[in-house]
Amino acid sequence: MAKATSSASRKRARTPEEVRPGFTPYKEKKGEEYMNDAQAEHFRNLLLDWKQELMEEVDRTVHHMQDEVANYPDPNDRATVEEEFALELRTRDRERKLIKKINESLTDIDSGDYGFCEVCGVEIGIRRLEARPTATLCIDCKTLDEIKERQYG
Repeated sequence: MAKATSSASRKRARTPEEVRPGFTPYKEKKGEEYMNDAQAEHFRNLLLDWKQELMEEVDRTVHHMQDEVANYPDPNDRATVEEEFALELRTRDRERKLIKKINESLTDIDSGDYGFCEVCGVEIGIRRLEARPTATLCIDCKTLDEIKERQYG
């Protein structure tokens, strides 16, 4: 019989360290200016590390696909391999778009626009940016955006 777990232990949010091993959250200092040089450098490193991981994944996919191009005489085997390739390519396409967003965020850091909502100009917030480093909207504008999307399709 399986051990029962309490609802509190099941619903506990994972810490950033659990989600991204080796990740160290930024420790804000009292009275510190938002998106100062130290914060900008923290997010630049976070984005560059993320981009590097994605690029390594792309390389692994290319090598995997080159290794797996063997001729499969059985149509079922061939179909399985082709389906796996199609799934991998869709994943890489999403990652390509994510790399583009990462590059845009790095450009925003260089220009001093990073961390501010592109709609209303309010601070997005350190914790939100650590959860989603490519975020361009504050939580309020993002919520409104999602509501409009649901209403208008």
